[in-house]
Amino acid sequence: MFNPADFGIKGLTSEEVIKSRALHGKNSLEFKKENPLFIALKAIILEPMVILLAVASSIYFISGNVGDGIFLASAIILVGSISLYQDSRSRGALEKLKKLTQPNSKVIRNGNLLEVPIEDLVVGDNLMVEEGNMIPADGVITHSNDFSVDESLLTGESFAIFKDATKQDNKIFSGTTVTTGLAIVQITEIGNHTQLGNIGQSLSDIKEEKTPLERQISNFVKNMSIWGGVMFLMVWGINFFKSNDILDSLLKALTLAMSILPEEIPVAFTTFMALGAWRLMKMGVVVKHIKTVETLGSATVICVDKTGTITENKMSLVQLFSIKTGKVSTLNEKMGPAEKELITSAMWASEPIPFDPMEQALHEAYQNVVDVDERPNYSMVHEYPLGGKPPMMTHFFENGKGQKKVAAKGAPEAFLEISKLTKQEKSKIAETIYTLGKKGYRLLGVGITNFEGEHYPKKQQELEFEFLGIVAFYDPPKENIKGVLKKFDDAGINVKLVTGDYAETASAIAKQIEFKGYNRAMTGSELMQLQDSELQEKVKETQVFTRMFPDAKLRIINALKANNEVVAMIGDGVNDGPALKASHFGIAMGKKGTEIAKDAASLILVEDDLSKLVEAVGFGRKIYTNLKKAIQYIISIHIPIILTVFTPLALGWLYPTIFSPSHVILLELIMGPTCSIIYENEPMEKNTMIQRPRPFTTTFFNFKELWTSIIQGILITIGTLTIYQYAVNQNYNEEVVRTMVFLTLIFSNIFLTLVNRSFYYSIWTTMKYKNRLVPLIIGVTLILTTLLLVVPPFTKFLQFELLSIKQVFTSLLAGSVSVLWYELVKWRKRINKGIAEK
Repeated sequence: MFNPADFGIKGLTSEEVIKSRALHGKNSLEFKKENPLFIALKAIILEPMVILLAVASSIYFISGNVGDGIFLASAIILVGSISLYQDSRSRGALEKLKKLTQPNSKVIRNGNLLEVPIEDLVVGDNLMVEEGNMIPADGVITHSNDFSVDESLLTGESFAIFKDATKQDNKIFSGTTVTTGLAIVQITEIGNHTQLGNIGQSLSDIKEEKTPLERQISNFVKNMSIWGGVMFLMVWGINFFKSNDILDSLLKALTLAMSILPEEIPVAFTTFMALGAWRLMKMGVVVKHIKTVETLGSATVICVDKTGTITENKMSLVQLFSIKTGKVSTLNEKMGPAEKELITSAMWASEPIPFDPMEQALHEAYQNVVDVDERPNYSMVHEYPLGGKPPMMTHFFENGKGQKKVAAKGAPEAFLEISKLTKQEKSKIAETIYTLGKKGYRLLGVGITNFEGEHYPKKQQELEFEFLGIVAFYDPPKENIKGVLKKFDDAGINVKLVTGDYAETASAIAKQIEFKGYNRAMTGSELMQLQDSELQEKVKETQVFTRMFPDAKLRIINALKANNEVVAMIGDGVNDGPALKASHFGIAMGKKGTEIAKDAASLILVEDDLSKLVEAVGFGRKIYTNLKKAIQYIISIHIPIILTVFTPLALGWLYPTIFSPSHVILLELIMGPTCSIIYENEPMEKNTMIQRPRPFTTTFFNFKELWTSIIQGILITIGTLTIYQYAVNQNYNEEVVRTMVFLTLIFSNIFLTLVNRSFYYSIWTTMKYKNRLVPLIIGVTLILTTLLLVVPPFTKFLQFELLSIKQVFTSLLAGSVSVLWYELVKWRKRINKGIAEK
């Protein structure tokens, strides 16, 4: 473990941190932006529905109808308040999400290594950054090991730049990423004063592209608005031609236009996405972009890493193979000089400040086998980072007397060509690799060399090494992994294992966890020899990919995408970035994942638990399904409102203006909470995770689903217009007709809410779903409706009349029958699939 005292670094004291923060502020980029409340208010004012209400209210005031004018003006305030509430909920969820996605940084203070939020860093802090980190502030390097950074964000050059305290270029900059090694840095600039802060304003102004679903919803609302405008002009023209009353005809046209506008749809979409991301975050899944939520449930293939995903990422050094003895031994056995030399050399081949679990295990093993710890006497003078195919790394250490220790570790086969080995020894090494690999162990070869002078060769492979042997680590599978894989299989999601390990190691672990297709493996070198068309066929049948490197991983992702699969990729290292970005859903681990991996990913599993991804996929499916239910409800209920307003006007029925803008806005206020509150809170249906993933390329609604909503809307219309004609034929006056039609629509709305909670299971099953908002919203609707019908001022204002029991029952019957017919359709679906309800 890293000890700041070993490097003579105490860092700032708590008092110095407070003083520095008071002088320089917080480490955050802050630019002048519009107030969120002002933005929300501006959006509300420009909403088509609010504009229509304002025009209608003005007409009432101009014509002397002050009561209706005040009512519609109040409705504007109410609609605005609801929109502000929904916006604040969404914004609140996003702000909490944003805070959670802010990573911590390691910093030395009061002589201790601490983790603090990046915004709490101050000028003068001693910051530790390591491979995979995104650098959070500008600073000067004071110590480094094999340290290189990617500064492409600032310079546009994508290659890694090596830096250390002794070089002229010893500065690092906020927003860049560490590609290799580790460094301790003294912070010189934070926040807006960093290099990134100088260009941050232009970055903050970049607008995100709309997703396909957003575009579909936007186009649907736009088309409805256009039709609303056409109908508005047509009705205005017809009525003005008949009456020559410009204000009256304008009011009738506005009533129709208000009934057509589906302004609830974009509100529902934003609410579902933002609250969905917030609920996922509480489950331990951070969605970096809320738009990911809409497509999360459509994944068909998930490429998983082995270490830390399938396994626990607890590297234990379990066995040793010494080339000198030709034997494999365990750490529990009495060690001879050859085994001690192997462990010692493996430690010297590691970083002096270990951050990799295997290197930490080697440092710990070294402490246990040596009598005298030589690490304080040596400092690293040169190193070759992990590189080459097969990969290896070499470190040079020197003490005060000029004595050197040079050691290397890496893939065992990396030493076969650079060490003097006999055929028998090479055969023994290959046999040992196979034997240990079959046990599921991760293997590292270890070698040493003698080197004098300071003229280091360009490549470490130019050195001649003495091969000492192999160190084997065991990382056990996670206890819950079998169940997790079973759930993915039930959900129709194909899981592929993509790892850098040997085929024997990967297959052994895969066999232990009953991974489907564990015996069908392909190596990275084999994969790279295939043509794209061949690879597309090969990825269909291959489940385990071994000895993978970045280019090979990227080819797997692209081949799967070419097969029209929706690909999720799990990665944690620097080299996983390209594959994470290329996949539809890049997924990083919250604990073991590097900042580069997290930056490239769409999702972060906070606890490194793959079972959370199962929940996230189910939740994504639930959100998408519930959003679809909400929008289908909006379409179904808008159709009868539109046709109930339009038909009497167009056909010249006895009471042509059965509804005024006041009635329409009341219906809109009842519908809004239903679609965006009730359906957003609906639980996942029990058949959600046993269905095949939905096709990624399909539109939001297929023809059958859209036709279902249209038929529902038409039949509700038939119900309301039948009540209209029934009431007229009974010689009821206009107030009674209006009240019965309004009541029929209210009852239809309630039954539609209940029926559309599932398009498969019956209303009796959905009544058991846990959603406390259903009785609350329906109860409020019934209470409000009762008040409108029985309180004289309300009744008089809305031109209603108190109905008899028979009239209420007739409206209830029409409202229920016009909706409940769909229960027969659902029953037929279940019969055809041979599935009984539980």
